[in-house]
Amino acid sequence: MSFMRLAASAAAMLVIVFLASCGGGSGSNSGGGAPPEVTFTIAAAGDIADCDGDEPVATSTYARTAALVMPQDTFVLALSDTTYPDGAPTEYATCFNPTWGAFKDRIRPAPGNHEYYTPNADGYFNYFGALAGPDRRGYYSFDFGGWHFISLNSNIDASPQSAQYQWLAADLASSQAATCTIAYWHYPVFSSGMHGNIPQMAKVFEALQVAGVDIVLTGHDHIYERFAPQNANGVADPARGIREFGVGTGGAENYVLEATRPNSEVRNNTTHGILRLTLGQGRYSWQYVPIAGATFSDAGSDTCHR
Repeated sequence: MSFMRLAASAAAMLVIVFLASCGGGSGSNSGGGAPPEVTFTIAAAGDIADCDGDEPVATSTYARTAALVMPQDTFVLALSDTTYPDGAPTEYATCFNPTWGAFKDRIRPAPGNHEYYTPNADGYFNYFGALAGPDRRGYYSFDFGGWHFISLNSNIDASPQSAQYQWLAADLASSQAATCTIAYWHYPVFSSGMHGNIPQMAKVFEALQVAGVDIVLTGHDHIYERFAPQNANGVADPARGIREFGVGTGGAENYVLEATRPNSEVRNNTTHGILRLTLGQGRYSWQYVPIAGATFSDAGSDTCHR
């Protein structure tokens, strides 16, 4: 069984939003019509707490992004590089915990390269504990609300011969009951930011696309970017492609934009914020939520592959 298969006990800490099903009206369901659709929201961002910066923690950019997370957000996906510069225990204690730690029990993290600047990413694994997955390997999965979530570790071997890839193949094979799937990690396969495309997870992206995964979330480049659905070769595939979001906007200093990659639909490198996804039965919508005082946003919706 995948790590943290969430059951009824998880619901105690969640606020579930009930929306009418796609064809429903405003009346009750006592007449035997379609049941209300259960939807929930998640928040996501990476590249978060810059303890090397000059900002006081309480008024820092990462405190301002933390303020965007709502009580009703079921999970918060931390897309790596959760602290700077080294992922050290003191950084979690003095920068991350006073801000994003306010909703630590809802965070489902993935590790980034800065976490590994502390040997074995000990600061990260010690802080998040069981939330970071079993055996300090940095990859795990869980289910909720008809969605399957896969957190991966782009800092270790992800080739088809690796233990991580073999675990992923088994996980995808056993998760067919989930209607929709999100995978997330640190290094972007596609990016128009300073680091550009990084091939580390290309074979993983290919396996996910073949399996019908809908969304990939990444960080590393300190920008926001949304791609149209595409395959691992960067070819647009509206029917079966994965929509990748780069959300390296959690608080660390923004990066420059470089050459625009094919299928990039929206890019921004000036506005910190979070991505909020509203997840329903076979469908999802997204909204980029900027920090207070900023105006950039991005929103849309789509349906799942299966």
